[in-house]
Amino acid sequence: MKEICRKCYLSLYQISQIRSYITDDAACTLVNALVTSKLDNLNSLLYGIPDCKIQQLQYIQNNAARLIAKCKKYENITPILKKLHWLPVSFRIQYKILLLCFKSLNGLGPKYLAELLLPYVPEKDLRSSDERLLTETKTRLKTYGDRAFSICAPKLWNKLPTALRLCTKIEAFKKLLKTHLFKQAFDHC
Repeated sequence: MKEICRKCYLSLYQISQIRSYITDDAACTLVNALVTSKLDNLNSLLYGIPDCKIQQLQYIQNNAARLIAKCKKYENITPILKKLHWLPVSFRIQYKILLLCFKSLNGLGPKYLAELLLPYVPEKDLRSSDERLLTETKTRLKTYGDRAFSICAPKLWNKLPTALRLCTKIEAFKKLLKTHLFKQAFDHC
């Protein structure tokens, strides 16, 4: 985590040195290539870590957005994140897990992940039978095990709207999922 933060801040510093000489599109491309890619790399492993650690990554994303928008340190970052259409870090983590879950359920992901996801089959014929729910495994204590894909993916999946869970095309799912998470992230604003 410290190494990711260090590398991201170094990249942001380097981009800031040439920011006045490049266009907004070029700055956005550089930030995506050198910073956002580091934030997104293996971020599904960060699910369930303490909020203070997520906040460190969020500060990096906020600074990257400020660099692109050429705004002051104390300006509200929310409108800038909305304009760039960037999900906050915690929602990016959920996006990655849900995308892996979708791929696994539709035969597009690794078989070992698909084996971890069990469809919910009610004992009686219920309306929820057709909603493509997953069986949520109960854990006794809040531990690192709660961060496991087999535990967190069904919980996140079952919270999705039915239309999203029933989606079968990956491009449509990605678009709908990002829209859903974007609304969740910025509805209160």
